Amino acid sequence: MAYVVTENCIRCKYTDCVDVCPVDCFREGPNFLAIDPQECIDCSLCVAECPAEAIFAEDDVPVEQRHMIELNAELARQWPAITQRQSAPADADEWNGKPDKLKLLQR
Repeated sequence: MAYVVTENCIRCKYTDCVDVCPVDCFREGPNFLAIDPQECIDCSLCVAECPAEAIFAEDDVPVEQRHMIELNAELARQWPAITQRQSAPADADEWNGKPDKLKLLQR
């Protein structure tokens, strides 16, 4: 079972989770992070580090966010690994907690 990044990460893209990942399973897109389910070892270290509370165990992904399981897998095949924490976007805090951000995802 892998962990999954959900919609609340879109436009927030805090990278605190990247620092604690022992296997470098995070992938970086323009305004979102995804977890590669083939690389994730289910350690759960990233969950507590996410300021947006956007990371869930696959079995615990809220029903309305279940589409993010396949989306993480798809994007992880396309995007490069991110292995070091970076500064969050300047307006990240403004986007944290806003609903319905999937339409804002940049691929």
